Amino acid sequence: MSLRINDIAPDFTAETTQGTISFHEWIGDGWAVLFSHPKNFTPVCTTELGTMAGLEGEFKKRNVKIIGISVDPVSSHDKWQDDIKTATGQVVKYPLIGDKELKVAKLYEMLPAGAGETSEGRTPADNATVRSVYVIGPDKKIKLVLTYPMTTGRNFDEILRVIDSIQLTAKHQVATPANWKQGEDVIITAAVSNEDAIKRFGAFDTILPYLRKTKQPSAG
Repeated sequence: MSLRINDIAPDFTAETTQGTISFHEWIGDGWAVLFSHPKNFTPVCTTELGTMAGLEGEFKKRNVKIIGISVDPVSSHDKWQDDIKTATGQVVKYPLIGDKELKVAKLYEMLPAGAGETSEGRTPADNATVRSVYVIGPDKKIKLVLTYPMTTGRNFDEILRVIDSIQLTAKHQVATPANWKQGEDVIITAAVSNEDAIKRFGAFDTILPYLRKTKQPSAG
């Protein structure tokens, strides 16, 4: 059974470029993004890690920690960080998990149980499914899972957009429409009556009996 939205994100202890962590303890009372990689020193992943380094400040504004994982040892991560700086101009300051025994990849069901117990001798193609992004809330539940092919670099601006939506809709009885961006109109959920909607939001537009839009409320 694969991990689904609202499942508890599996906890684990692992070595990282910043020492040993216990994942749930590391998350603390905030949010987290865990993003995985099939192999070190691969071109697409190198650009992704650098892009995330450049966006770390945006994630911090949202009380979100970021952590990467690759099915290679931590010693290899340290060398990879030099390449990431050369390629992208960014210094990776967030931790990178070493998963040389494939334990976390299996725990998160990115690799099957029979995949073996070492990253040695495995090619990126062997680990092609270790290309997922998990957004995890303060309740340690999974809020989003995205899995990308190896040849397609991830859009981390989209991850930020989704986090904005999740955090907003967790505080208000609203949803966000397709392609929504911060500051745009939102949808009032069916659980809110018209009368209550006026009290909560002041005014709204009825597009269809089941589709009502209003100005975005404050996320605070």
